[in-house]
Amino acid sequence: MRYVHIYMEANPNPASMKFVANFFLAPEGYDFHYESAEQATDSPLARYLFGMDFVDKVFIMSNFVTVTKKEEYSWDDIGRLLRDDIQNFLAQGGEALEVAAVNAKLQADHELTPQEETEVITKIKEILDEYIRPAVEGDGGAINFHSFAPESGTVRVQLRGSCSGCPSSTVTLKAGIENLLKRMVPEVQTVEAEGV
Repeated sequence: MRYVHIYMEANPNPASMKFVANFFLAPEGYDFHYESAEQATDSPLARYLFGMDFVDKVFIMSNFVTVTKKEEYSWDDIGRLLRDDIQNFLAQGGEALEVAAVNAKLQADHELTPQEETEVITKIKEILDEYIRPAVEGDGGAINFHSFAPESGTVRVQLRGSCSGCPSSTVTLKAGIENLLKRMVPEVQTVEAEGV
């Protein structure tokens, strides 16, 4: 058995809880989001968690897993149980992600032809990486650049993990992210979330 320590961190989304491990569960900069056991074909940990009645969504990134619970359950009742279950699963050799699936995702991302990288897009990505991503990850979520429409000045981002479905994510998006990008990149007029 390997030594595993997991601790819980609350985040702004009352339906989600962040469980932080003492080692990396996913490659740096990559995230894995599941909304059902059927989607979790590449994650033994997510499949295990979906076996619990109270688990609604699972998000794995860096050294943490964020679990979104079903509405009728309370973290007071399930939080410690879930922490112990994750810790025991990993300590007994269970893996957060299957290596072959991780390698396939890395390869697929490498082969994507992204939107042509203009100076404005480069600056937007740098601001997201430097100022916004650390705070979002600290709350158990992820933010990824999706696209920029220069004709309207619209930046589209993907919010995942605890940010997906969070009641305060719209406020964060408009009051925080949009204001910062508009101030630092004059071409930006608005920021919208993709797939939330």
